[in-house]
Amino acid sequence: MNLQNPKKFKMLVDQAHETALNVLRPLSRKYDKAEHAYPKELDMLASLLDGMNDGGDGLNAGAAINKRGDQDKSNKNGTNMSTALGIIEMCYGDTGLLLSMPRQGLGNSAIAAVANDEQLERFKGTWAAMAITEPGCGSDSAAIRTTATQDGDDYILNGEKIFVTSGERADSVVVWATLDKKLGRAAIKSFVVPKGTAGMKVERLEHKLGIKASDTAAISFIDCRVPAANLLGNAEIDVAKGFAGVMETFDNTRPLVAAMAVGCAKASLERIKEIFKDQLDANYTTPYLQSSNIAAQIYRIKAEWEAARLLMLKAAWMADNKKPNSREASIAKAKAGRVGNEITLKCVELAASVGYNEDELLEKWARDSKILDIFEGTQQIQQLIIARRELGKSSSELK
Repeated sequence: MNLQNPKKFKMLVDQAHETALNVLRPLSRKYDKAEHAYPKELDMLASLLDGMNDGGDGLNAGAAINKRGDQDKSNKNGTNMSTALGIIEMCYGDTGLLLSMPRQGLGNSAIAAVANDEQLERFKGTWAAMAITEPGCGSDSAAIRTTATQDGDDYILNGEKIFVTSGERADSVVVWATLDKKLGRAAIKSFVVPKGTAGMKVERLEHKLGIKASDTAAISFIDCRVPAANLLGNAEIDVAKGFAGVMETFDNTRPLVAAMAVGCAKASLERIKEIFKDQLDANYTTPYLQSSNIAAQIYRIKAEWEAARLLMLKAAWMADNKKPNSREASIAKAKAGRVGNEITLKCVELAASVGYNEDELLEKWARDSKILDIFEGTQQIQQLIIARRELGKSSSELK
């Protein structure tokens, strides 16, 4: 790996950094206190992002289509890398506001991962939320009970989804449902359900610890009729392939969630280094054991942050180069989610009363960071996936 950011993305990263400082950061406390209020200031910003994405590699929540086609032997830094680098800087501003960005929903990642060419064109420009989690099934995506029953040229959806990010605001929701419960995970498919479809209802918005600018919805589906053309990818149930089709979505999104954790932790790290700048050696020439206790703790969490950043970049780079990255995506998500939360909490602790009150954003970053260790698969789920990949075992062999 080249450990430097690709030079061609310097302008993108610089622009994202300035946006974080001058647009997102000033709005951060306002929408933390006004939970569920839509940040109208993001509309213009989203339009600018659309223009950047149309021009090539930009900040795109869907990232690149992770197809395993012809292997291009040249090294490529594409949309996955540019998106990850941009997300770091945007979450340096505010994670909740990034998650509220129009047309940058997690459902867009599902569309990018498994949609066919016709669907990619048809759903281009939509803002898609992603509905996976259900009451009682927790982190086990294969335990989904929402059903999709074919009826002529339509599917009828029945079930309930919870913790749907942007579920109320998005133009459409990508819903995971099973075609046949008896066939297990192989029968789970994803459907694009446009907002306003009869039978789909937002039941409530959740009140949360952090990312309050982002709406998190519970949605019910009662005899919700969706065109068969809205089933993403292949409608055939391939028992041999199993759950792999829809799970490709996570290979795209987990490095991006890791990037969110890296960005949020970066904000806390920079602020704590400003507060204790008189005790720190900017050139790292003082031996660790000769540093003050506070300096030593800051050096340690900085090293953990750097490790998480590099693991995230590796997973994004593999996706750009069409290399299977399921293990690396989970490693990056597990590491960044855990140390990101550890770093933000440690910075609150080190800053004492300054870190705990609302005059600073340190306490907010600590609250926001916790979700990044939970959604897109908890720490325990990521470790289970990594173990399966390392040992060469299937999900039925290692539970």
